[in-house]
Amino acid sequence: MSVLLESYVLAAITFYLLAFLVILVARYAILILYSFMDHIEGLYGKREAPAPKYTDDASLPMVSLVVPAFNEGLVIQAAIRSLLELDYPNFEVIVVDDGSTDDTYEKAIAVAREQFEIPVRVITKRNGGKAEALNTGMAAARGEFILNMDGDSKLSNNTLRACIKHFENPRIGAVAGNVKVINRENIWSRIQALEYVEGLAMARKAQSFMRSVNIIPGPLGVFRKSVLQQVGGYDHDTFAEDCDLTLKLLMQGWHIAYEPLAIAWVETPSRLLDLLKQRYRWTRGILQATSKHSDALWQPRKAGINCLILWYMLFEGIMWPFSTILGNLFFAYVGVRYGLATLLFYWWLQLTILDVVAAAYCVIIEEEEPSLIFYAVMFRLFYINIIDISKVLATIEEWRGQAMTWGKLDREGKL
Repeated sequence: MSVLLESYVLAAITFYLLAFLVILVARYAILILYSFMDHIEGLYGKREAPAPKYTDDASLPMVSLVVPAFNEGLVIQAAIRSLLELDYPNFEVIVVDDGSTDDTYEKAIAVAREQFEIPVRVITKRNGGKAEALNTGMAAARGEFILNMDGDSKLSNNTLRACIKHFENPRIGAVAGNVKVINRENIWSRIQALEYVEGLAMARKAQSFMRSVNIIPGPLGVFRKSVLQQVGGYDHDTFAEDCDLTLKLLMQGWHIAYEPLAIAWVETPSRLLDLLKQRYRWTRGILQATSKHSDALWQPRKAGINCLILWYMLFEGIMWPFSTILGNLFFAYVGVRYGLATLLFYWWLQLTILDVVAAAYCVIIEEEEPSLIFYAVMFRLFYINIIDISKVLATIEEWRGQAMTWGKLDREGKL
């Protein structure tokens, strides 16, 4: 490469990285601002709060809790028992055994026979995937509202009361819950605990201010049954059925709220390989879901805020990991070639400062462990680089149409 051409390439990359940094700072600022505004609304009431509809226990509608389970024998009993302790007067539990090859069905039946006050039904079917299991639960549900969760989730006792109040607004089609990590026993799971607080909870609080949460998490989402039926339930053609369903609701004009007080405690990967498999699947699934609704990317007038949501998802899924890796390689090259190694440090430092500020804000708002802030440094030092490489590889393989499998996480029974 000639000196002149190299200078043009380096200048172009420099300009690109500066533009990316400006966008990234703006993203952090907007998310913090909007999440704080949503937090204030939670304290003092929503802007369009209608007259209270559910004023006492007798007026509370029935909710069907659907628990899809495939080989969840290690955790299914703890998950069901935690549901039976929920503070809500009118609900049922439906466990859908999706053709498990372990003792999931037997253990679920055993718990169902232990109690009589709360209806617990266990349905078994041939293995067809999580989407089909959730649709089976939807068809069997008797409630006006449906709470979908994962077989390894443990919900906070106030979950149903906290979520159901949002449906007093007739424009709300679904409510996303707050997902937190329960198995905080090593560096990988503790960094994920911070990631869930900073990367997921903050974004959902900001999006909730606009009533446009872009992903209702699999571990905790509450829906109007009529809305689920209207959009045809879950589809089978992506590896992120929760993201795909959320986009379908948004495209149909439904508002989606976020309830930070409704918490789903989940077990996250504690080994690096399991973590990479999970993020690989998430990335490809989200790309598949956005591809299904890609028409909205180029129709801002028709799609409205949904156009912005899709571009935001592509920024986080493609541009952000690609730019982080490019920046590290660029500054490493410049450091070796021109003796400017300090540029790599400053690039890392400015991103770390953003992470620490966001982490501190989120830990305070979420009333989380202050020690999680420390993990923001390790998050930027090595964790995010590993995850970004996984995301870039997943993006390339999705673009090439390479086949993939679900890659279910092996549970350790931390609930």
